[in-house]
Amino acid sequence: MHVLAVDTTTPRGSVAVVSEAGVLAEARVATSEGHSRWLLLAVDALLRGLGLEASAIDAFAVTTGPGSFTGLRVGLASVQGLALACGRPCVGVSTLDVLALAAAGRAGAVVALMDAFRGEVYAGVYDGGGTPLRPASVGTLDEILPGLPSDASFVGDATVSQRARIAALRADASFPEVELFLAATLGRAGLALARAGSTVAASRLRPLYLRGADVRVPRP
Repeated sequence: MHVLAVDTTTPRGSVAVVSEAGVLAEARVATSEGHSRWLLLAVDALLRGLGLEASAIDAFAVTTGPGSFTGLRVGLASVQGLALACGRPCVGVSTLDVLALAAAGRAGAVVALMDAFRGEVYAGVYDGGGTPLRPASVGTLDEILPGLPSDASFVGDATVSQRARIAALRADASFPEVELFLAATLGRAGLALARAGSTVAASRLRPLYLRGADVRVPRP
């Protein structure tokens, strides 16, 4: 079975093709200019490099958020289009879940943190195997950190930028190194879910938003 995985929820975008043999090919692009310019070109290059037709992909996996609104829509729309064209099912996985899976087995508890801007973070709390312990949330570090397990390890892009603040608030915090280009980890998770039959039609993929839309009504 072959799974093509796409993550464009942060400036670190990536695409990977994964099978039972492992990660067959991967492309990584770090950009602040958007992922639409390179994503489909990278998919085509990976498939050509592997000598695979698009029809050889058995399922498509995509991170469903949280993350950059534009990046999230680019990834979802691209995967939906590819899956519909190929007549293949999809797997959607939370970006926070993928981060936790990247750290699975390396800590008693994992806290995945992503930059939500405005002084806030997206947060997910997991056991050592990557199973969620509570619903994902958005808030400030002062709101998120109290009540976390004492053996928590912190991963994610917000962990990199906010490490000093986290360490000041949590003297027991640890920071394992995990890969922040997520397509390979997503692809392995997607492969397991696809083999278990846990897929959806492309039309049923939905983004995960933890924050409401920022809509301002103009003054009359």
